Amino acid sequence: MTKTIAFIPVRGGSKSIPGKNIKFFCGKPLIYWVLNELNRSENIDSIVVATDSALIKEKVLSFNFSKLAVYDRDEKNATDTASTESVMLEYIERAKLNDDIIFMLVQATSPFTQKQQFEEALIQFSKQNVDSVLSCSRLKRFFWDPDGKPLNYDYKNRPRRQDFDGQLVENGAFYINTVVNIKENKNRLSGNIAIYEMPEYAAVEIDEEEDWILAEKIMYKYILPQRKTAKIKLFLTDVDGVLTDAGMYYSENGDEQKKFNTKDGKGIELLRNNGIKTGIITSENTNIVDRRAKKLKIDYLVQGASNNKLEKVKEICAKENIGLENIAYIGDDINDLELLEKVGLKACPNDAVDKVKTIGGINILETKGGSGAVREFIDKFII
Repeated sequence: MTKTIAFIPVRGGSKSIPGKNIKFFCGKPLIYWVLNELNRSENIDSIVVATDSALIKEKVLSFNFSKLAVYDRDEKNATDTASTESVMLEYIERAKLNDDIIFMLVQATSPFTQKQQFEEALIQFSKQNVDSVLSCSRLKRFFWDPDGKPLNYDYKNRPRRQDFDGQLVENGAFYINTVVNIKENKNRLSGNIAIYEMPEYAAVEIDEEEDWILAEKIMYKYILPQRKTAKIKLFLTDVDGVLTDAGMYYSENGDEQKKFNTKDGKGIELLRNNGIKTGIITSENTNIVDRRAKKLKIDYLVQGASNNKLEKVKEICAKENIGLENIAYIGDDINDLELLEKVGLKACPNDAVDKVKTIGGINILETKGGSGAVREFIDKFII
């Protein structure tokens, strides 16, 4: 059978958004999203990330994707002025690829592409007997030229949106061709070209900070709704560094104080209203936490659980007749590691320790502990 290679060129020298290819996007490095979908696809035989950055190389290899390899691209083909075709041809020549190999160019800055879309496009490429395929989105916008002439509609008979076909625009998600065509034409596209149509939101590419903000909103709305699942029956949180900023405050009388965030409290109320039970589990044992738990109407309060959080949670699971996969937990430090590794849905504040951030499948939030991290976790991933 013909082999299919997915090729993802990424440079370390992005200027508009420094380090954007491995900057955290919706809790994962940006490049993770396309690599994960490609690795899941049965139609992709191997994945090659071509980079000039040791940091990017280290990061993508840490994902441990079975199909993934890293190619160290030449510096001359990793400059601001170098074309994508130059690194494609460089790799094809160095790897001595067979002419009949299907070569899919994939952009890391288009994180919306899903496994099914890669597979459908590859099937289309094979069945339609075309030379190449590119991904496009349909924009229902009215275009004009600089001379004030409409390009795609009659302004005297303006159509309704639902009756307007719009225009197909190249969205940069992926391009499919064969090695022989790329070598002959020195281009990602050639010959008889077919279009694989994707949703309109897939036209958003991440090139500027404003794009990043919009793209995350799109990701949470269209791509990640499956994260918000009825499977979660119990929400648990640590205290210091999560519900608080981990600071130690003392009154003039020497009384210890903690600062909580009201947004987190509202989030816990929203969970309760949605039928999800809540709990606090902490290594400390203070009256402050006890009072806060009562105010928030927490179902389970476990204090003094320094090195046995997992065991305490298993006891709660037995009472509730649920499994660890039904639990969402947010923690920030090494005493949370064991529990975080076992639960079904996990997150940490942005200022959590590095060991927590490297746990497989963890969602690293944009918010710091004590600043609404719990609310962000609840809003984005649970309800």
